[in-house]
Amino acid sequence: MTRLAVPKTYKLYIGGKFPRSESGRTYEVVSSKGAFLANAAKASRKDARDAVVAARAAQAGWSSATGYNRGQVLYRIAELLEGRRAQFVEEIAAAEGVSAAAASRQIDAAIDVWVWYAGWADKYVQVAGNGNPVSGPYFNLSTPEPTGVVASIAPQGSSLLGLVSVIAPVILSGNTIVVIASEPYPLSAISLSEVLATSDVPGGVINILTGSAAEIAPWLASHADVNALDLTGAEALEWIDLQISAADTLKRVLAPVSGVPAATLDRIVAFTETKTVWHTKSLI
Repeated sequence: MTRLAVPKTYKLYIGGKFPRSESGRTYEVVSSKGAFLANAAKASRKDARDAVVAARAAQAGWSSATGYNRGQVLYRIAELLEGRRAQFVEEIAAAEGVSAAAASRQIDAAIDVWVWYAGWADKYVQVAGNGNPVSGPYFNLSTPEPTGVVASIAPQGSSLLGLVSVIAPVILSGNTIVVIASEPYPLSAISLSEVLATSDVPGGVINILTGSAAEIAPWLASHADVNALDLTGAEALEWIDLQISAADTLKRVLAPVSGVPAATLDRIVAFTETKTVWHTKSLI
């Protein structure tokens, strides 16, 4: 007996929930051979604004967790991703036109990224912060703190690895994120959202939008309640204009890169603010 396929319509991931785009728009996702795979939601300006509201609401609670606890949450994501390997292999292989073995290697790399950054969650402060030498009876200490809400454009040529590589270094320090997934390869992004929804990540910490980065990014770049803009995947966009919009609201900006960014301490520190405290030495 022949069964009919049940094509899936993928939704957005905002505030820990899966809403449709408020505009009702979708677009077809096709395989490397042009075959229909699914429908994905096409996010609008209103969706981007809703995602920023969700990210802001979650930021205080997430940043107040200890680095150790945040690291455990990231590690749990890696565990759940490993458990759903077969689904991700199928999606990546179909979308990118690579072999199952190549898709599996991308998943291995994505899991390794989660684990690598999880390990830094309770350690980066000791490396990026320091006690400063000063003249006088004072202690002078500098420590990195989360910058707040970060808007990010994921690498557009990667299904999963690029997305993970921009999310993990942002959230481990206590930031929350609104990320625009790869437009041609969005399926792994929403499947990752399903992983996040069943993990320990509080709703609103990670918000994933699908659709046109060229359409959504300008609204995030100019949004006054976004504190930083990660242009990693914006190489093909008018990213100079995005930088100018970000400057109008005093955002820190990370410039575009080619391909998937490497896991580095610099990417963690890029989304932190350094707070320096003076304290009088005890005279006793």
